[in-house]
Amino acid sequence: MKTIDGGIDLARLREGRATHPGAIAQAFATRRRRPLLRGDGRLFIIAADHPARGSLGIGSDALAMANRNELLARLAVALRHPGVDGVLGTPDILDDLALLGLLDDKIVVGSMNRGGLRGATFEMDDRFTAYDVPSMMSSGIDFAKTLMRIDLSDPATASTMEATAAAITAAANARLPIMVEPFLSRREGGRVVNDLSADAVIHSIAIASGLGASSAYTWMKLPVVEEMERVMEATTLPTLLLGGDNGATLDETYASWVHALALPGVRGLTVGRTLLYPPDGDVAAAVDTAARLVHATH
Repeated sequence: MKTIDGGIDLARLREGRATHPGAIAQAFATRRRRPLLRGDGRLFIIAADHPARGSLGIGSDALAMANRNELLARLAVALRHPGVDGVLGTPDILDDLALLGLLDDKIVVGSMNRGGLRGATFEMDDRFTAYDVPSMMSSGIDFAKTLMRIDLSDPATASTMEATAAAITAAANARLPIMVEPFLSRREGGRVVNDLSADAVIHSIAIASGLGASSAYTWMKLPVVEEMERVMEATTLPTLLLGGDNGATLDETYASWVHALALPGVRGLTVGRTLLYPPDGDVAAAVDTAARLVHATH
């Protein structure tokens, strides 16, 4: 894997974490914030919450995201692009980025449930082990995110749905936007597989949309699949498209995004591994292409 120079001071970051942990709260308190939507009303968010679920692989490299120095360098390259509106992460990653001064004028999205560890027998019991609504409000986090995989044959799905509904209610009460990433899922050979058919995505939208005491602050985070027109007809909630490591070439991925970004209700992209670890290693070019797609569609 090609090494990226993100121009960040990792030695200072490590020293600060050891000697002045209070600097993290100070960095969040003093960061320059922005409105959620501005200009063309579209969002391009870089996602980096995979490691906390034990999901470190990209393609054939099972530990591609394990090197934190490399991940932070790639995030630094992405976040310096003016077309990138924000970043999605767990507290460990967002704390690093705050200390590095990379969150000014960016939408910061806090990932909430990372307890459904990849490959675990309890994967569907996706516990809320990262941010909660009070911690996000006190830190000035702009947006919340939760993953909800629905396996109709796994009883643990029920507790995940209940916890997700509670998170949506809490976010609505706090007037904190929250994006829900729903999937119909199943186990194949001991592995959780998401059903990416249009019908399955539509069913997941219907289930997720009804969770919580209010949908006023709920957004959808949906995969790009065949028949996206039908998929987007299933919801009036503002929607961000997710990328994914699905084996397609970047050109094929970009082409699918162009079509989906033009659909009513789609507000932009939330993409991580596809752009942070492109096949040619050119993070800046991959991010630039995606930014142009998001902010030039309308």
